Amino acid sequence: MRGNTPALKYITTLLFTVITYGAFAQRTGYVESLAKQNRWVDSVYDKLSKKEKIGQLFFVRAHTNKGKAYEDTVESVIKKYKVGGLVFFQGGPGRQTALTNRYQKAAEVPLLVTMDAEWGLGMRLDSTTSYPYQMTLGAIQDNTLITKMGQFIARDFKRIGAHLNFAPVMDVNNNPNNPVINYRSFGDNKFNVARKGIAYFKGMQSEGILTTAKHFPGHGDTNVDSHYDLPLLPFTRKRLDSLELYPFREAINAGLSGMMIAHMNIPALDSSKNRPSTLSRPIVTHLLKDSLMFKGLVVSDAMEMKGVTKYFPNGEAELQAFLAGNDIIELSEHLETSIKLIKKAIRKKKISKEEFEAKVKKVLAAKYWAGLNQYKDADPKGVVQYINRPEAKQLIQQLSDAAVTMLKGDTRSLRLNQLNRTAIVGVGVDNITVFQQELARWYPNSMMFVVGKATPVRDLNAMLKSLRDYDQVFMAIYDTRLRPASKLDYNLDIKFLIAQLAAQPNTVATLFSNAYTIAGLPGIEKSGALLVCYQNSEELQRSAVKVITGQIKPMGKLPVSVNMYFPTGTGVMLP
Repeated sequence: MRGNTPALKYITTLLFTVITYGAFAQRTGYVESLAKQNRWVDSVYDKLSKKEKIGQLFFVRAHTNKGKAYEDTVESVIKKYKVGGLVFFQGGPGRQTALTNRYQKAAEVPLLVTMDAEWGLGMRLDSTTSYPYQMTLGAIQDNTLITKMGQFIARDFKRIGAHLNFAPVMDVNNNPNNPVINYRSFGDNKFNVARKGIAYFKGMQSEGILTTAKHFPGHGDTNVDSHYDLPLLPFTRKRLDSLELYPFREAINAGLSGMMIAHMNIPALDSSKNRPSTLSRPIVTHLLKDSLMFKGLVVSDAMEMKGVTKYFPNGEAELQAFLAGNDIIELSEHLETSIKLIKKAIRKKKISKEEFEAKVKKVLAAKYWAGLNQYKDADPKGVVQYINRPEAKQLIQQLSDAAVTMLKGDTRSLRLNQLNRTAIVGVGVDNITVFQQELARWYPNSMMFVVGKATPVRDLNAMLKSLRDYDQVFMAIYDTRLRPASKLDYNLDIKFLIAQLAAQPNTVATLFSNAYTIAGLPGIEKSGALLVCYQNSEELQRSAVKVITGQIKPMGKLPVSVNMYFPTGTGVMLP
């Protein structure tokens, strides 16, 4: 038969369609799969005792940086309580892969392995790739890049034997002083948050990784960290429906596989005093499951957080989370007590037999969808090399290039004369930075300066006097802390230096810090040109140099409102 015959073309097309559809159905159909009977799920469920079924709903903490005694304790918990899964935290990718294999061997029912990896495995593990924070991604206009990032992170998960990412964050961060969400959010525009969150989780789910949007019903407008206390959300039901709930509603309609519930007190949704949303049946069951018709996995936020244990100690929180409608109870501090309390509640018919069965089968169905019905060990050899593959580094650079946002300026004010006397100043650092080194190559008549956070006032004054002799100044402002907070940890003298430099003619200011920090730098808006790059990374420093030197155009749009000068959506597009 010749290669171009109609019959061969038909067979080839048919075969391609069958293969593609099969793969697509597996990768996108977790919620849809729950409507169909699953023999593996039924078989496993029927073999479990009531206590073991309850155990499947609990996911326990795991680390690979705490030594053998800790690892042995986790293994004993897996064997004793038949827990459903693990939540891995700090450690290394090779060690985690090997330990996951060990723990899977100890489990009678394969474990669902989960992590918080909002910006990839680098959020938790050493020697791994970190993608940009979600606020940085919020500036990007091409959401296909975010979908691709989701796919890459999913492949990293598979490589280390993990199945569920507690991401993306779909909170609308409309409180600049939010101490716990902030840069972890895509921004304060609900439409942008929804589109980017959907792009991210679709990328992961298309590669066979389960996801959870968080923190339902919306943790963006709080000034309390639920790790330490119970935040209060005092807003009306109308406000919650129109703003906080919007991204989660859109995510459900787009096929989201899981939802994480926040620890917040929300009187408009549940008037019970000091009751966290995680423990609220009106919120978890009536709102999320019944009104919004979410059929996927419902996961509690960590049950060790003070926002939930403060008013419901000693296993009571876990019982209430179970009765509220959560399918997975994460990081209990009172595992044995909690299981006993839940077993007693079932015996006393505080929950229907059908609802309890549906919870357990949902967890088992997630394991089936993730391929655990045909479990195979992950290979720890070469894990670090795979995760840090060149393609991943290229994508991080692409994402960084697309995020750079020009808040003020034009081509003339940005690309200053290469032959003039040029000062390239790094603020908030102790050493010459990548940005300074890269930019200096384009300005041969340049001098580099470093302004540390502890630089004495006399040295700042001398430097300011010296910098007035330069024809042009490139000022780069850094947040060197592990997480980019809303306010820079600079003293008033350094902020005064920044304002003075910004007021000089021919100054280009670039921030490698949280966008909100602009509000705490009065006078920065006077710069001839102003770029914001959202975080301190080598990739974003290179991206800023590319924009300044005309190699790429600034394409980002500000994802949050900073002040009256720079509202959400600000972004100068160069011709």
